[in-house]
Order: sequence, then C-alpha cells, then structure tokens
Amino acid sequence: MRPPNTPPAPAVSTTTADDTEFRTLLDRLSDKATADYYNPFTTFEWPTAIPTDELWMSPELLSAHGTELMDELSHAQLQALSRWESVNFYSLNVHGIRELLIEVTRRVHTPGFELPSEFFHHFIGEENDHMWFFATFCLKYAGKIYPDKSVKLPETPRDPDIENFLVFARILVFEQIVDHYNVQLAADRRLHPTVRHINRLHHQDESRHIAFGRRLVHLLWERLLDRGLDEAARHELRGYLGRYLTTSIESFYNPAVYRDAGLPDGFALRRRLLAHPARQAAHAKVLHKTTGFLNRIGVFDARH
Repeated sequence: MRPPNTPPAPAVSTTTADDTEFRTLLDRLSDKATADYYNPFTTFEWPTAIPTDELWMSPELLSAHGTELMDELSHAQLQALSRWESVNFYSLNVHGIRELLIEVTRRVHTPGFELPSEFFHHFIGEENDHMWFFATFCLKYAGKIYPDKSVKLPETPRDPDIENFLVFARILVFEQIVDHYNVQLAADRRLHPTVRHINRLHHQDESRHIAFGRRLVHLLWERLLDRGLDEAARHELRGYLGRYLTTSIESFYNPAVYRDAGLPDGFALRRRLLAHPARQAAHAKVLHKTTGFLNRIGVFDARH
C-alpha cells in the first residue's frame, strides 16, 4: 500500500495519442466549460434567511418518502425534516468534493493523464466553486456543516491501474447520485429560489463532469481488461464498488438530521427506514444510471 500523502505511481496510459474520440470530447467539454463560466462569488445573491416554514427539499427526495412515517409527520415536522435533510445533502457534497479534489489534483499532469489534464483544470476549478457555495449555504442558513460520518471502505494493496479505475469510478458514482437530486431540486417550484439556483448551477457543471467521467472510467476499465484482469480481481472490484454504492446511499440517512428535525431515536429510525421496501425501490431509482452504466461496460454483471 502506498504511504499516505505520496504521489500515485505512474499509470499505464489511460488512452492513446490517436484516441480522436476522447480528444474531441475533451475539447468540446472544455469549450463548454469556458462558455458556461460564472464567478460564484458574484453570481449568488444570498438572502439574509430562508424561511423555515417552507420546504427546503422536495418531499419525494426525503429519506422517509414512501414510508408510513410520511403520514405520521405533522406539517411542521415535514418542513423541519426537509430543512435538515437539505443541509445534510449539501454537507455530503462538501465532503465528497473535498475527496475528489484531492484525488484529481494528485493526478493532473502525471504520466498516463496527459490528455485529460487540461480538462482537469476546469474540473478542479468548478468543483472548488461547488464546495464553496454548498458550504456557504450550510453555514449561512444552518450554522453548521454535518461532519463526515461515512463508512470508510478498507484499503487494499492495488497496482496503479486498479487504483486509478476505482478513484474515477467512485467519483462518477458520487456525481451521478448527486445529479439525480440536483435535477429534481432545480425544477421544484415549491422550493426557495436560492435552493433551486444552486442545484441548477451544479447540474449545469456536473453534466460535463459526468460525460467526462463515464468516458474516462470506460477507458480505464478497458485498460484493465487489455492487461488480462482475472476473474478474482474482477470479483473484488465488483464487490468494492457494490459496497461503495451502498455506503453512499446510506449516508442520506443521518441520525443527526432526525434529531435536529425533532424526531426521536434517530438511530432506530435510520434502521427502520433503510429496511423499508419503498426505500429499496427509491435507492434503485437513484442508482439506475450508475448501475446501468457499470453493467453496460461489463464492470457489473447481470447477477449484480
């Protein structure tokens, strides 16, 4: 295992010099990033407060949606739950973006990533902006960012190609889950304009990041297959990503959120909601694009 805070070992090239398709995609995404550029520090007009007697998150996206709890909540409790689940969502973004920034920055202008490095600069700049406006929302309107309580998956010794694949697969999973929420929140006219605005801008940028990530993950996977990845290694990678999908979804069920919303016994409530059949169906909907992509390129199989 590589010691902490040391650069990644040189990777086998993620693509070839004549990969015209990838280069064309990168040029198109870079041009779009330049055309769509905005200064987050001047784009937002932060209101003094967002009313607490309004929804801050679409009810359909709440961790209790589809369960009996939704019928048990008073109107005030529903508003409180939507407020604190909104803050949890943006907190998850802050922590997830911090992790991906570390990983991408460590790879920019390194062997094997020569071709995508120019786009990495757009990616890094935009993700830094995203982290700032999500953190600003949390601190300005809730007075806190929920701490990162996600379960860290155990590290295992890996060669650089496998590590690079897993890093960008995790980033893609994270971005596609978040984008599922962004799209619905941006379009929900029941929500405050500031909530809709930050989700709309995030989706605008993430649509480019996802297009890039899907192509890069596919290329990295093909590189592993070209090397002759054996079935045992493929099984290990499937298991790792399957666990990452599970822990990512479970991070939306935060006992501290339930406590702040005034709901008793947050840990028991978390267990109750996670086990509910309606929530399992909701998870499948959130992960549909991600699992479909991983199945299509052969990372997962029909049995997953």
